[in-house]
Amino acid sequence: MLFRSLSMVFLVFIAGLAQINSATAQEDNAVGAAQGLAAADVANIQINAVRLTASEERARLIVDLSAPTQFAFVSLLDPMSIAIDVRAGTMQLSEPLSTPQTGPIAEASISQVAADRVRTLLVLRSPMQVQQAYVLKAIDGQPARLVVDMVPRSEADFVAKAEADKANSTAQDGEPQLADNSNAPGTTEMEMAHRPLILIDPGHGGVDSGAVMANGIFEKTITLAFAKKLQEILIASGRFDVALTREDDHFVRLDERVDIARQNKASLFLSIHADAFDDHAIRGASIYTRDEQATDVLDKVLADGENHSAVLAGAVAEAPDAAAVDILVDLMRREMRRQAFKASTAIIDQLQASVPVRRFPLRRANFFVLQAPDVPSVLLELGFVSNDADARNLASPDWRDRTAEAVARGIAQYFDDGGGT
Repeated sequence: MLFRSLSMVFLVFIAGLAQINSATAQEDNAVGAAQGLAAADVANIQINAVRLTASEERARLIVDLSAPTQFAFVSLLDPMSIAIDVRAGTMQLSEPLSTPQTGPIAEASISQVAADRVRTLLVLRSPMQVQQAYVLKAIDGQPARLVVDMVPRSEADFVAKAEADKANSTAQDGEPQLADNSNAPGTTEMEMAHRPLILIDPGHGGVDSGAVMANGIFEKTITLAFAKKLQEILIASGRFDVALTREDDHFVRLDERVDIARQNKASLFLSIHADAFDDHAIRGASIYTRDEQATDVLDKVLADGENHSAVLAGAVAEAPDAAAVDILVDLMRREMRRQAFKASTAIIDQLQASVPVRRFPLRRANFFVLQAPDVPSVLLELGFVSNDADARNLASPDWRDRTAEAVARGIAQYFDDGGGT
């Protein structure tokens, strides 16, 4: 019964967002990426794991891949469900796909439905929509993966979307007809291929705990909670695709964080921290762009401390010698620093209206994690765990939510003002 509905809707594949090779030629590259995935390439792509989590507010599907590939999704009726197809030749799961005990998903299954397609079928208790979907390239220790986020929607909206998917889909036999634009059947109404990718970097993690509050709460815990809240707000805006450098408590080297941003061509990289200092009177949020000459001694101490803690937890690559940098790369780096300053200014404009900030909140320091020459990169210090007032704020969910809302408004302002162009 489940596949009877699916037989009427031939899923059209779209190129994963992270595969687009140039922000200035997205439509051409979407077509090129789709056409470039030959049958031989598909045969070598394998799905190795699939994970599904859900609450009443949202659900997330993560598919581990042997290499980046293409995907498509549609909303279906009778039964109410969402189907996600991935172009892959084989499937060898480390463990079976399990259905969450709670939430809007009643039944989940995955199967090889064709020689070049693996389908995940999510039968729903209540209507949902795909809010964002993107492919991340492999990075040291982490496989390539497809991430699909879903959120509730009204029954009327779901029915309308399912009917539109059915009417617009390609109903024919043979090879999939690859999409040539971001509004192809199987996408959401949002123009997915034109949304900026925001990469949020929760500082520290795993063996690198970062600063520690008097009550024993680690900086790594604060930054991850804040990053997840900010991700939720940005996704809900419908304007951005959002990924995290880590989604749980594990260690990611600084050079890996930079590589994730570069390989996935992020439109903005935002690293989140909450530091400590000997002078407990220092408090407030601030935001950093990279400069070899720090704004003042405190900023140099903070940057040196962050860079040193990462080296202790695991080796990082040496920064390139300035004399060896090609002039074109140097010009690109200058432009990215200009964009980073625009982003930091927009974020601080929103932050200082909502939360305490330092007297001069726009700062410069030589943070390793900000060194990508082709991605605008900024580092947000939420406050100082060594200051009692900041520590209370950092432990407060209300403060976290209010601050994340302000940062999200700042990011939106940056792109509204032409950021990333």
